[in-house]
Amino acid sequence: MQPVKMTYHLGLFSLAMLITGAIDNIRNLPSTALFGSSLVFYFILAAITFLIPNALISAELAGSKHGGGVYRWSSAALGQSMGFFTIWLQWINTMVWYPTILSFIAGTAIFFIDPALAQNKVYLISIILVVFWSLTLLSMRGIHISARFASICGLIGMVIPMVLIALCGVIWLVSGHTSQVSLHWSALIPSLKNTDSWSSLTSITAAFLGIELASVHANHLKNPGHDYPKALLISVTLILITMILGSLTIAMILPTAQINLVDGVVQAFDNFLAVYHARFLLPVLVVMILLGSLGGMVSWIISPAKGLLQAGQDGFLPAWLSRENKHGSPGNLLLLQAVLVSLVCLAFLLMPSVNGSYWLLTDLSTQLYLFMYVIMLISGIKLKWQNNIGGTGFQINGGRVGTLIVGLFGLLGCVIGIAIGFKPPSGIDVGSFWHYETVFSLGILLFVLPVSFFYWYARLKRKELIIKP
Repeated sequence: MQPVKMTYHLGLFSLAMLITGAIDNIRNLPSTALFGSSLVFYFILAAITFLIPNALISAELAGSKHGGGVYRWSSAALGQSMGFFTIWLQWINTMVWYPTILSFIAGTAIFFIDPALAQNKVYLISIILVVFWSLTLLSMRGIHISARFASICGLIGMVIPMVLIALCGVIWLVSGHTSQVSLHWSALIPSLKNTDSWSSLTSITAAFLGIELASVHANHLKNPGHDYPKALLISVTLILITMILGSLTIAMILPTAQINLVDGVVQAFDNFLAVYHARFLLPVLVVMILLGSLGGMVSWIISPAKGLLQAGQDGFLPAWLSRENKHGSPGNLLLLQAVLVSLVCLAFLLMPSVNGSYWLLTDLSTQLYLFMYVIMLISGIKLKWQNNIGGTGFQINGGRVGTLIVGLFGLLGCVIGIAIGFKPPSGIDVGSFWHYETVFSLGILLFVLPVSFFYWYARLKRKELIIKP
């Protein structure tokens, strides 16, 4: 019996919250706050050379005749094999990323019981497994359920806490409290010769990953060409404002040495509310933050899997991984995803500290994703230059030259991000330089090598179809 296909429409607000919730994650604030007031410069630089170019290129491609998703775009420009490699990079990087946000959820949830447990690897791994498997089961109910859940959680648990933490920073300054970082104009522009400060681009770029993710849902909008660019504009604006102000607030309230990457947000709220004798509000904020993080997780769990499913149905994956369940969800892929995430959690045992493990996974996920963006941007430029975009959706101003300029800015950001990703930050305990480099490089190889097996599988299947009478 064939599965029943579900027909549904996403509204403009739902899609905007889906994008915002997937990217504008409050858990990213502590890692960007580590770099003090210079983070403003790097946020703006990353927005110009990464976030905005990728948002514009993906918006143009989403409204093209090639359909939604990086697999379709890169296949049309560079061939199906490169298309599969692109969607593999988008999907596999999330296997590395999930444990970081789940560790944030675990650290936030335990804050009132014993904050020290946020640095306990066994506790973190246990919570990660329970939460991820639960969200996987929810996602198997279909995107219409998960999108609704993500939209509600994104508003309550992401946008509102982000605005609140930004307001905390304003109140902190206006009321005359000492800032832990200088906000003078001279401090906002860092010395570009200081290579350590460039490490902040890794955490900021990691915070911007996924801007193209919701493109697979563009065809579920009533008016994709009109509504998708609007949703992107709303999301990019919200993301930049809330992340810059939120990161600065943590940097102002907490000394750098006291910022924990796992529970730094709750630390900042706790310190702020303690000064104003309002710690009774902290449990409410913690629940809201947990809801927002869970909503963001749902956005990421199903969207890359839906993209990989497209490649699977074109013959790159075994049949059992290429099926949708009765809810239109890639059920078997989601289960495989949960198994892989469970194995990746063991990375917390490879670094001498929780902060070190958190940074390793963030850095590794970012590198894999940046390689994907390089291919996506090249695909967008090539399709536009060959007049092969088509469709009636959003178009970048300036025609082919406009798309080329935007794409080159995006490629510049990706190349810078890839180059600095191999240098660990000096302020986080990741062990010796060569220990980190070895684990990091082997991690990239480990997650890329399976592509060769699936290439072999696809060629074998095609030969069987040719030989079969």
